[in-house]
Amino acid sequence: MSKRAIITGITGQDGSYLAELLLSKGYEVVGTNRRASAPNFWRIQHLLDRITIKPADLLDQLSLIRLVDEVRPHEFYNLAAMSFVPASWDQPMLTGEFNAQGVTRVLEAIRHVDPSIKIYQASSSEMFGKVREVPQTELTPFYPRSPYGVSKVFAHYITVNYRESYDLFAVSGMLFNHESPRRGLEFVTRKVTDGVARIKLGLADTLSLGNLDAHRDWGFAGDYVHAMWLMLQQDRPDDFVIATGISHSVRDLVEVAFGHAGLDWRTHVTLDTKLIRPAEVEHLIGDSTKARTQLGWAPTVGFAGLIRMMVDADLERVASPRVADRQSTL
Repeated sequence: MSKRAIITGITGQDGSYLAELLLSKGYEVVGTNRRASAPNFWRIQHLLDRITIKPADLLDQLSLIRLVDEVRPHEFYNLAAMSFVPASWDQPMLTGEFNAQGVTRVLEAIRHVDPSIKIYQASSSEMFGKVREVPQTELTPFYPRSPYGVSKVFAHYITVNYRESYDLFAVSGMLFNHESPRRGLEFVTRKVTDGVARIKLGLADTLSLGNLDAHRDWGFAGDYVHAMWLMLQQDRPDDFVIATGISHSVRDLVEVAFGHAGLDWRTHVTLDTKLIRPAEVEHLIGDSTKARTQLGWAPTVGFAGLIRMMVDADLERVASPRVADRQSTL
């Protein structure tokens, strides 16, 4: 009998890669989708005949209870969130409702319907914020620097609390930045690779960016969803940092992306102070020793290879108007 899994946020970058992984392992996959006037299924279009989509909303407790009761999954991956950090300053209350109270609603649904369900909660490196130590480990104190980061700290600790209070198999993955050609255009990696493609193809001449000196630990999303699955296959629930352990600046990102397309970034990149965060996170770099040792996990795609992959995908997408139009509203 195959395992069943629910993925909230299946239409996002991580959800689509995780769905592919679980299907390859013989799972029955159920994804959730909020009621919307224009469903955004482009990342999972190729999977729609192999997965089931059910309505559910992190803002609606009853919908989550109904979902869990109908599906009775073995595993529940909560990837849905307000995930764009800059937008969390514009909508801090809604960010908290989705990212903090939404997680509590998921945990409550599982506790009441079937406490044997294993749950993965998507934590974030943004919880470390103004970092207390470099690199960051599972024991590094949190110091979030955005409403998004604050909401993720609540979600992280409420997951720990339900694990300890109700003996749930509930784990959190503290994933550092992970990217792919499926990343939303609003994120700096895709903004850069999409901009490079448009400049290369003569559709634009400049690209506006904010802080080029901010550092991030960037990995490939396809590698990181494998770590999510591994966490739920362990004998005991635990939390893990998932990262490459190598930090790069936005400037490094720009140099690799423009260089791969044969362009000089200095002639095309302009700086816009309006794009700098009110409270910047300067230097995130994760230590995934625990995951490498206990899970046997390791990244397979390096930074330069990841950025080249994204540039190539955006060059192909931008050159194909039909595909570009479909992905223009991420």
